[in-house]
Amino acid sequence: MPKMTFVERDGTRREVDAPLGLSVLEIAHKHGVDIEGACEGSLACSTCHVIVDESWFERLETPTEDEEDMLDLAFDLQETSRLGCQLIMTDKLDGLVVKLPAGSRNAG
Repeated sequence: MPKMTFVERDGTRREVDAPLGLSVLEIAHKHGVDIEGACEGSLACSTCHVIVDESWFERLETPTEDEEDMLDLAFDLQETSRLGCQLIMTDKLDGLVVKLPAGSRNAG
């Protein structure tokens, strides 16, 4: 099974099982990682904002215009910011590393 690592707000690294076909948001919830996901993955808020490790960012699909619009509302936006609900685990992403931002803003 693929794995991924969440870097929590305090810097703690948590490697977890990341089933194929699940979103980073779903994987976080499955393992009790503190990501809100207020809109339940419907691309209507920015509370599942994650910061993708630079070494992984180029391997991701390009974000949609809708995702970019929601990211504009995210707290602590970075160059490698993405919405966890839009990142779907594939074999290509085995080992993905994402960091949780300092906080979130529920603008949904």
